[in-house]
Amino acid sequence: MTSLDKPTQDAQQDSRAVTEAALFEAFGGVRGMVETVVPGLLFVTIYTINKDLHMSAIAALAVSLILVVVRLAMKDTVKHAFSGVFGVAFGVVFAMMTGNAKDFYLPGMLYTLGLALAYIVTALCGVPLIGLILGPVFKENLSWRTRNPGRKKAYTKASWAWGLILLAKCAILFPLYWWADTTQLGWVLIALKIPPFLLAVYLTWVFLAKAPPPIDVFAEMEAAEAAEQEEKDRQAAARSGE
Repeated sequence: MTSLDKPTQDAQQDSRAVTEAALFEAFGGVRGMVETVVPGLLFVTIYTINKDLHMSAIAALAVSLILVVVRLAMKDTVKHAFSGVFGVAFGVVFAMMTGNAKDFYLPGMLYTLGLALAYIVTALCGVPLIGLILGPVFKENLSWRTRNPGRKKAYTKASWAWGLILLAKCAILFPLYWWADTTQLGWVLIALKIPPFLLAVYLTWVFLAKAPPPIDVFAEMEAAEAAEQEEKDRQAAARSGE
């Protein structure tokens, strides 16, 4: 290994570490995944045992609220837990209104379909959704659109990956919604909760780890402000010396 190779490899390792940390922050990590699975798992488990829609729905909503309370008690970020509560609440309301237990899953399925289309449409329009999500996390905001074409390309690839993976998931779930019973749909949905997500996150990590590093626009703004203040101080010192 030459002296020039080592800094390059160190920079790549730093970039990968930053990417991993950003993905965990954006998507909630292991805990966020658990919080998205537990309410649905509880619903389908109870419904499989006693076929009681009301008990299953109330239990799923209750555990979602408990997860939020735990987050608040630990003074942790609650955005992932709150999103889970809203998702479960919509499912509960919809199922209660129709009296069909399968409708507990329908809002989440429609959200997945809408998200898949959003990833694909934004990638086609040159403003990939994954870049809009991760840009602030990487402190680059939208600088990747005009100043960092390599990252824009990576974000576009990642958005295509998310869109196609979620579409494939929908292609499995929606036929089951019409043809399968509640327990069959519920267990398949639970089985498909984590693996497609992990695949999409892994592909995002692969694309971004090979991309140029992000441009820290916040650091640039701070440097510009510091330079401006230094220039003002220099001018003030010059005037006082006259």
